[in-house]
Amino acid sequence: MKPSTSTSAGALNGIKVLDLSRVLAGPWATQMLADLGADVVKVERPVAGDDTRHWGPPFLKDDAGNDTREASYFTACNRNKRSITVDMAHPEGQALLRKMAAEADVVVENFKTGGLAQYGLDYASLKTLNPRLIYCSITGFGQDGPYAERAGYDLMVQAMCGLMSITGHADGQPGGGPLKVGVAVIDVFTGLYASNAILAALNARHSTGEGQYIDMALLDVGMAVLANQAAGFLATGKAPGRAGNIHPSLAPYQDFATLDGNVLLAIGNDGQFARFCAAIGQDGWAQDARFATNTARVHNRAALLGLMQPVMLTRRSADWIALLEDKAVPCGPINTIAQAFEDPQVQARGIRKQLPSTAGHGISAIATVASPMRLSATPVTYRSAPPALGQHTDEVLLELGFAPSDLVLMRERGVI
Repeated sequence: MKPSTSTSAGALNGIKVLDLSRVLAGPWATQMLADLGADVVKVERPVAGDDTRHWGPPFLKDDAGNDTREASYFTACNRNKRSITVDMAHPEGQALLRKMAAEADVVVENFKTGGLAQYGLDYASLKTLNPRLIYCSITGFGQDGPYAERAGYDLMVQAMCGLMSITGHADGQPGGGPLKVGVAVIDVFTGLYASNAILAALNARHSTGEGQYIDMALLDVGMAVLANQAAGFLATGKAPGRAGNIHPSLAPYQDFATLDGNVLLAIGNDGQFARFCAAIGQDGWAQDARFATNTARVHNRAALLGLMQPVMLTRRSADWIALLEDKAVPCGPINTIAQAFEDPQVQARGIRKQLPSTAGHGISAIATVASPMRLSATPVTYRSAPPALGQHTDEVLLELGFAPSDLVLMRERGVI
């Protein structure tokens, strides 16, 4: 495994990551490391590869506009990586991966608890080969506790941690009932926490010279990202419920119907509310004791909405945004994803990236969403599109010191 190369060395240039993870949480973490310059080698099953390669539709289109067999899901979290195929169940495959781990800085895996011990690829086994190794395990429920052996999935954890109980409209309202978030947010947040933990372990290694083990669990993350909702429960003992787009602690902080659609008002303090009232010619609302402070507005939300909703229906969405944008009153559209990519601010920030692809399938470029990490001295680099299955097997194994004839024999024996 060689250090990543680019015209501008990333913050993690020279860090070698052996990525044994699949689907989303682990690959999201390793893509972040890859974006920051690490050399991430993604290990996949021969023939089948990562499950998300097949999670379609939607599928990538070739240059002629035809669907390929490559699911777009895979491209969300696997850019800047090199893909090799290794049969982990084969003794020679296990030996090959141990050789890679001996030279790696980081291993990331999301097999079931204890699942890699039978292959000699668990932390205890690899630590003896490489004491500096940082080993991150991602599971549904962690390495201990009564659920440790259970498989865990984002949707299941969204339900178990209480997130679905606070997402959606309240019971009794049209469309009421618990809802999952539209993105697998627990997987994504787990990837974010995992990459942070890995970076912390790399920093600690500068002082100790030793690696360490990282135990990441989707359920732990699901509980952590409840944020103010969990804090509210811990403070009061009262479990919050679903309230649609209403904020439990702020008002007015929600969507409003307009003459031609909807807008979002996100008024977070009394000054913003006073400026809103002045802009619509209702200065008296800000002086009314029921609405003068945020706490009062939350307690008198129904009365406030009774006054605001008819007023909001008198203008088009664009007119509301134009009226309030120079008054320091947060107001914006409720976009589709297509509209979001058309937004001038999104375009100005270069959020959509086109990465040249050498993965075949008649695809010359793959679109990706830019990393939000903007480092001035060691910026994120976009070195390569998500790889084809096993695209770099020969390249990586030759770097490890194998001869071309060795690769021929390993293919014949089904190792790679």
